[in-house]
Amino acid sequence: MEQISEGLEVNVSDQRKGNSGRKPKNINLEQIPTIPLNKRSTIRSLAWQLGCSPTTLHRNFKLNLIKRHTNYVKPALKEKNKKDRMEFCMSMLDETTIETSRPKWKTMHNVVLIDEKWFNMTKKNKTYYLLDGEEEPTRPIHGNCIGKVMFLTAVARPRWDREGNVTFSGKIGIWPFVKEVSAQRRSDNRPRGTIETKSIKVDRKVMREFLIEKVLSAIQAVWPESDAGQTIYIQHDNGKPHILPNDPEFLAAVAKTRLDIRTIQQPANSPDLNVLDLGVFNSLQSLTDCLSPKTLQDLINGVLEEFEGYEVYKLNRIFLTLQTCMIEILNHAGGNGYKIPHVNKERLEGLGQLPPRLPCPQEVYANALHNLGLIERVQ
Repeated sequence: MEQISEGLEVNVSDQRKGNSGRKPKNINLEQIPTIPLNKRSTIRSLAWQLGCSPTTLHRNFKLNLIKRHTNYVKPALKEKNKKDRMEFCMSMLDETTIETSRPKWKTMHNVVLIDEKWFNMTKKNKTYYLLDGEEEPTRPIHGNCIGKVMFLTAVARPRWDREGNVTFSGKIGIWPFVKEVSAQRRSDNRPRGTIETKSIKVDRKVMREFLIEKVLSAIQAVWPESDAGQTIYIQHDNGKPHILPNDPEFLAAVAKTRLDIRTIQQPANSPDLNVLDLGVFNSLQSLTDCLSPKTLQDLINGVLEEFEGYEVYKLNRIFLTLQTCMIEILNHAGGNGYKIPHVNKERLEGLGQLPPRLPCPQEVYANALHNLGLIERVQ
């Protein structure tokens, strides 16, 4: 740089003649699809199968010639499951738009989705970043038993006014399945009679009590007055603890609220048709993993706090993700072997162009009708 500043001509090109340097190793990457999946779960095992070093294979990985893929198990579906999934998705189409060239999904503003989830106090394996020489942390637990609590969660789709102000957050409530009991014996940690938080077994009786005493009361308290007289559907899966749609005690409790509330069951083996399993629970779990609860009560307070502060815009985007999943379900004849498509919801939201509902392509709708007709003929 000094010579260039003085106006001198400088040649900084490589002075080595010809084809010099380390020669790249030729690897037949086309052989990878023929290797069994269980023998290529790591770079080292795949390199062993290809007959090369892990370093050489890792260079190809850095060049994006091979990619890392994380695979999750999905529920096995029978033909009846697929048919039920397609029929459920078809029922979510707006009937007023079906005869048009592009049918659209319902906005689902009158649907309350509920589900249960276990929240753990910690994980067996956690990753931290430490300074070189920093002492590694220890996380002792008693009897290899990690405390956990099951929560019942109820959400609906948020709403805004014309000025963009939130009029309804969609967060109906979250309730732990616990009870307060007094300790029967003393221990080194607490005297006898100390009030402790214990988990309770969730059966149909407990679920009915929570629906009547907590969910119905919460809906009655927070539901928008502008929807007075509109039918409210409580959607849940068909797990054994859940009540049936014609449960007499639940119907009697609904009659006292003066609201038209009904329960519907989503198809079996279909967590991708519930926004809680689709994204809300994962978000809450990642937030609660950042906590360090010492007791079950600390865990409960942390989950309640994270749910209260959950981003309303994120909840609304998950409802649109549900609509993209329903399109893929119809496009795959009720199957679940699809990838959730990206529609750039955050970018559209920033531009103020995020639609309240997505259109269902006419060819997807026509293929779904064709597939349902084939299934009925077979049966």
